[in-house]
Amino acid sequence: MAETFQFGLPLVAAAQAQKHVTVNEALARLDAVAQLRVIASDLAVPPPSPQDGEAYLVPPAAVAEWVGHAGELALWANGGWAFITPRIGWRLWDASAAIWQMYDGDNWVRGATAISPNGGATVSRVINIAFTISGGGTSTVPAAIPAFAQVIGITGRITSAFTGGSATWRIGVPGSNNRYGSGLGKGLNSYLLGISGAPVSYYEATDLLITGEGGDISGGEIALAIHITELVPPRAV
Repeated sequence: MAETFQFGLPLVAAAQAQKHVTVNEALARLDAVAQLRVIASDLAVPPPSPQDGEAYLVPPAAVAEWVGHAGELALWANGGWAFITPRIGWRLWDASAAIWQMYDGDNWVRGATAISPNGGATVSRVINIAFTISGGGTSTVPAAIPAFAQVIGITGRITSAFTGGSATWRIGVPGSNNRYGSGLGKGLNSYLLGISGAPVSYYEATDLLITGEGGDISGGEIALAIHITELVPPRAV
């Protein structure tokens, strides 16, 4: 069957019977890829009761009807699976992981903002951590910053007011416990906006430290967001 160049939409043939089937599939494909969004990218087994128009990114270990379609988009249309081959540079929103993915011509790279033909990529992502204060002088968020990451900044929002004798608090890393903020408020919805003064790279997993100022923090909760850039080397040959 003849298809369009960019999205592989099926074209109606001259004197074709049941033209509505072809047209409906073309519309379903267009609906899926015009603003590309997949339900999930880690399901090895096709869902048993998909809804018309749902799309999935087929993982390498896929089974059943998805076998042989790793890296393709599986679209449920007209009562069956239609498979769409991506092109280099395509981006999709992975709803299950809440992250963008970009196709480098061979693989989908999570969080990629730029890619090269040989698989080198720049990845930007945000690590979300819901943290409960343990009490005492300093609370440690273990290995919050991953190895080989460049931190753009750290933001946060207090989701349960900090308690204890501290007037304010600070956040940082071992050796610089106020790198990302000091004199911060303790009340509900108080926020942290800690921008790195210069690009800061971490070569091993690094803890975050939350320290009371003028006393201890005895309790409370905070939603932290660590904004990082990472590098992906070219793929193996």
